[in-house]
Amino acid sequence: MEKLMIHGGRPLRGTVQISGAKNSAIALLPAAILAESEVALDNLPHLSDVAVYTEILEELGAKVTWTNGQIKIDPSQIRSIPMPNGPVKKLRASYYMMGAMLGRFGEATIGLPGGCNFEPRPIDQHIKGFEALGATVTNEHGSIHLKAKELRGAKIYLDVCSVGATINIMLAAARAKGSTIIENAAKEPEIIDVATLLNSMGASIKGAGTETIRIEGVKEMSGCRHSIIPDRIQAGTYMIAAAATRGDMIIDGVIPKHLEALTAKLIEMGVTVEEIDESIRVLGAPRYEHIDVKALIYPGFPTDMQSPMTSLLTQAEGVSVLSDFVYSNRFKHVPELVRMGAKIRVEGRSAIIEGGELNAAKVKATDLRAGAALVIAGLTVKEGITEVSGVELIDRGYDNLVTNLRSLGADVWRQAE
Repeated sequence: MEKLMIHGGRPLRGTVQISGAKNSAIALLPAAILAESEVALDNLPHLSDVAVYTEILEELGAKVTWTNGQIKIDPSQIRSIPMPNGPVKKLRASYYMMGAMLGRFGEATIGLPGGCNFEPRPIDQHIKGFEALGATVTNEHGSIHLKAKELRGAKIYLDVCSVGATINIMLAAARAKGSTIIENAAKEPEIIDVATLLNSMGASIKGAGTETIRIEGVKEMSGCRHSIIPDRIQAGTYMIAAAATRGDMIIDGVIPKHLEALTAKLIEMGVTVEEIDESIRVLGAPRYEHIDVKALIYPGFPTDMQSPMTSLLTQAEGVSVLSDFVYSNRFKHVPELVRMGAKIRVEGRSAIIEGGELNAAKVKATDLRAGAALVIAGLTVKEGITEVSGVELIDRGYDNLVTNLRSLGADVWRQAE
């Protein structure tokens, strides 16, 4: 096990290149098994979750090869085998194997997934969608068993605007017989990315990115080449880090529209943000105004940015309020920030944050984005060394983090615990 050591107090300056979106990659990899021939994915991030998914695909019989930043998946020899244990237990997004296997083989047995443990995230909407398509779904000994003699299109209304359920139903419906309509669908850019891949493979999906998605099922799908969209959460994290350290950073290889909610809040605080084609420049200021932030479903402020934003708000003057209306219990980073001297109290779905300097301390990442928040907090500390344990959680969403931060002028390094 390793910990991240941070000697803060240095403004981050320079350019950072953003990799492919984690939340796209973990859906695109299982989507590839719906094809009958090779699928090539460009701009795939080198993350622990991606490594786990390649392990899952190889266990099923896929041939997976990496060449020059591209992954090639040959699913032609994939077979339908139960996966109650093993790699599927290591990440939350293994639930996408349900929709993909159901679409390809009409059956699947998948162990209930793991991942970040900041709040229980039920898969009832996924199951509702699978059953509407004609599948029988049972929970036996901690595994979900799905079976369908034939998947048939259906009209499905999601009670909760769920990204995971929207994508999972798309995967299964892509090869179902007839038309499927998903209403109250999630609108995140990653859903559009998955639909783009599926359409390139021969699917017929319209309306991705809106609240109504229409899918006309096809019998067969073939391989293609697809480039993954940039990771908007990774980009946002670097934007916040630049502001928190009063730096001057260019975040390159992004889609600025995907970051509009964060950009608006940074500007409201007093941060200078400039959009330059596929880049964003963030220029920090000596002082920041307190603001209120509400994490909402897309296109609102992302819940995945809530934790890093908490760290930035400790650098603002006065009292800020940050509320999360997506997950009610995503404040496990707060006690760790308090250990660093932050003045924060949690009331229901909101964190009340009083600005002030932070101190070096030994802290622990409790989930992926909480870990990013602690790294940002450590970068603002002017004296001493902050030690962040739980680095394996941070590695789930940020590739080359230490290398990138060092290239921006940060004094950070990994060290064995």
